[in-house]
Amino acid sequence: MPASGQPSVPKESATVILVRRHPSDAWNVFLARRHSRSSFMAEAYVFPGGQIADDDRDEDLRNFISMPPDFDPRALLQDDSLSPETAQSLFVCAIRETFEETGVLIARRRDGSPLNLNSKEQNARFAAYRGDLNAGRTTLGEIARRENLLFPLDTLVPYAHWVTPEFLPKRFTTRFFLAALPENQSAATDRGELTDSLWARPEEVLRRYHGREIVLMPPTLKTLEELARYKSLDDLFAGARNRTIYPILPEPGENMIKLPHDPEYGIERYRQPARPEEPSRIIMTDGLWQTGFDQEGT
Repeated sequence: MPASGQPSVPKESATVILVRRHPSDAWNVFLARRHSRSSFMAEAYVFPGGQIADDDRDEDLRNFISMPPDFDPRALLQDDSLSPETAQSLFVCAIRETFEETGVLIARRRDGSPLNLNSKEQNARFAAYRGDLNAGRTTLGEIARRENLLFPLDTLVPYAHWVTPEFLPKRFTTRFFLAALPENQSAATDRGELTDSLWARPEEVLRRYHGREIVLMPPTLKTLEELARYKSLDDLFAGARNRTIYPILPEPGENMIKLPHDPEYGIERYRQPARPEEPSRIIMTDGLWQTGFDQEGT
């Protein structure tokens, strides 16, 4: 917590659960490892994402956004406290951060055709855009103008909302989005902020985590356990569209954090009804975070 004794204000951010179909393994999820010198979650495997940038709020982006007439970002995020502009910018942030960190651009041509990055020439050109975007030499809107692109916000499905605990000095209020890997594109880190990456079934990622091969932080662990329940991408997207989304602010305890639906959760503003069938705590056991239940749970 800052020296003032007051929690720092969390910054609005977005992260993307990028998934793809797999011919022999049903479906996979993408994670990338943060650099060992990162100031936040060093070496942990995470979903790509980051905080809102000023350019994500650029009014000029309206010329390059595609969405159905009834599309309401604030309603989809299930948060009336957001302004319509901020709600929309979270969707834009998710697209931009995914491109910056993985090279995957959730976009299509203005004529409706998919964006194909398989050719050597196309791949090289968009790799250059990605480098310029990361370096601040261009914007998402400028890339769209040059390439005659539209960003289909409705292909992003809001999934969850996690808030960094109040005792930490660096805090984010992060919207999780679910998105499918576009056809004729592939994901790869730029070896900068994110280094190694993997595509795998959620169950395989969890197996590697419990085998101490990789590091996961509590929100990623809990999300992967949820994702592992779905056998197909169709079921996953249907389930995501029917989820109730609320802010999850973990409450610290002794060697654990309590989630808002835990019977002993004490932060009134974020408290949720108990769900006895769902793990409500994330407990540090033998150096690993593990999901679990309150003391009376089974």
